[in-house]
Amino acid sequence: MRPSVTHAPRRRLGSVQLAACAAWTLSGNDIGTMITAAPRLYPHMWSWDTAFISIGLAHLNVDRAVQELETLLAAQWRNGMLPHIVFSEGGGYFPGPQRWGAAELNADAPDAPRTSGICQPPVHAIALRRIVDTGRLGSQSDVDAVERLLREGWPRLYHWHEWLVRHRDPHATGLLAIVHGWESGMDNSPRWDVPYSAVVPGPDLPPYVRLDRGLVSHADAERPSDREYDRYLWLIEEMRKVRYDADQVVRTSSFLVGDVFVTALFALASEVLATLGEESGQPAWQIKQLRGWARRSRAAVAAAYDPVSGLARDRDLRTDEWLSTRTIAGFAPLLCGGLPEADEQRLLETICGPDWAGHPDLFAAIPPSVSPNDPGFRPREYWRGPVWPVIAWLFGWAFEHRGWPKHAAQLRTECLRLVEDGSFAEYYNPMTGEPLGSKQQSWTATVVLDWLHTA
Repeated sequence: MRPSVTHAPRRRLGSVQLAACAAWTLSGNDIGTMITAAPRLYPHMWSWDTAFISIGLAHLNVDRAVQELETLLAAQWRNGMLPHIVFSEGGGYFPGPQRWGAAELNADAPDAPRTSGICQPPVHAIALRRIVDTGRLGSQSDVDAVERLLREGWPRLYHWHEWLVRHRDPHATGLLAIVHGWESGMDNSPRWDVPYSAVVPGPDLPPYVRLDRGLVSHADAERPSDREYDRYLWLIEEMRKVRYDADQVVRTSSFLVGDVFVTALFALASEVLATLGEESGQPAWQIKQLRGWARRSRAAVAAAYDPVSGLARDRDLRTDEWLSTRTIAGFAPLLCGGLPEADEQRLLETICGPDWAGHPDLFAAIPPSVSPNDPGFRPREYWRGPVWPVIAWLFGWAFEHRGWPKHAAQLRTECLRLVEDGSFAEYYNPMTGEPLGSKQQSWTATVVLDWLHTA
């Protein structure tokens, strides 16, 4: 048995102080045109960050939350893709817009603002649901703002989901593919070790200088390695060579993985978007299509469940092999449903059990990104062990949505205890509660605001 961990004393803020600190964080990260993901490490707009940011922001200023989501949607590619980065006018991040060259290479990319050439998890319909629900409880001005966002934003999100079905379901099974680990949002997760091992950077990989290492206190322990970055950037070069043509990218990328977590989020978000469509009088055939896409992807997530390990798996579509890793993504079926009741109950017990949220040495009872009992568990390294508040928020929201309010309340309580120091870190050491990565992270601040307003 591993000896118990001694936790150092931490600052403890009350709910009012914590909410005020979260609001101050968002104000500090607001550059007028957008709320950046973080003040130094991430000085631009990230796609799924923005979804979470707009959720919490709605509790402070509905109009500003609407504007934030509208800013992201305005950067949508003409083919429907929502890019993973929308660049501000400032610099300070690598790879920047010049390295991507999206607008220069593909006519579907907007000339302004500049964007990256890949996407991120489709959580935006969930954000729209939360903003609409929050705004409808406010003033008439708030109601008008969210109804306009729903009316004008819904077709854009439908187009985004349609793009994913058309270009990221190569085998027409409902299992959505990613062409870069960054598209998963879980950049260096052990989920990608095997497919990344097949990515061999060519001698023509342009030189580069990383900026992230100088902005994180213990970069060697917390950030991806240079070898990993070579692979990340080589995949961008492969995409540039085919000018970001969506179908060509899927055919030629060295990395092509059926992502069970992204697929589950897509199934869940498609159902949410369908319901929002019914509320706002959208075309019945599009609503029917969304529900059909959700059913197919839900079935794909269920098919990825491994009864031996008790977790869902990703699939390497280049080698046609399952990828079995003990990461938080293995609980994807809990987000969207689809499993037989007995298997679903087993999965729910597992995420709450001693290998995950119930591990005796955790600072707070929140499932980390990798099981503490896994040999590869690294409690300070990005997606290889730390706990991420935004992922906990997603599971908590899904648990409430699916009729498990006690589990949702438990997650909310434990997460508020984790973040009560007001650092709003990107991620945390699950054993000590130490804030890691970027501090004053916008999406952490905003999910805290949402928890405080629903506690």
